Amino acid sequence: MSNKFEICDCNVIHQETVDKVRETMPDDTLLYDLSDFFKVLGDSTRVKIMWALDSSEMCVCDLAVLLNMTKSAISHQLRELRRANLVKSRREGKIVYYSLADDHVRDVFEKGVEHISE
Repeated sequence: MSNKFEICDCNVIHQETVDKVRETMPDDTLLYDLSDFFKVLGDSTRVKIMWALDSSEMCVCDLAVLLNMTKSAISHQLRELRRANLVKSRREGKIVYYSLADDHVRDVFEKGVEHISE
């Protein structure tokens, strides 16, 4: 096996297409952020939480019962989802309620479910 990198030696076939896509290609920072966004959804527990919050605003205790997990484990996953701006929280007295961050998050999540269900 060779230690050399294999490099594509093909010539561009559709230069106009390449140029058009290159002009609209976002910068690497945006693409890395998009990749991180999808990584957060790469955990089945977080997806279960997202599913629940897509149905209803819920508190940590109720999520823990629903998913048969500890409050600590749910809180940890909610922190990750909040860091990624996928969920938001609101306080009512001593209880903190969680919901999906906005309609964009809801749309992406529901489109993903729709795609997998086909």
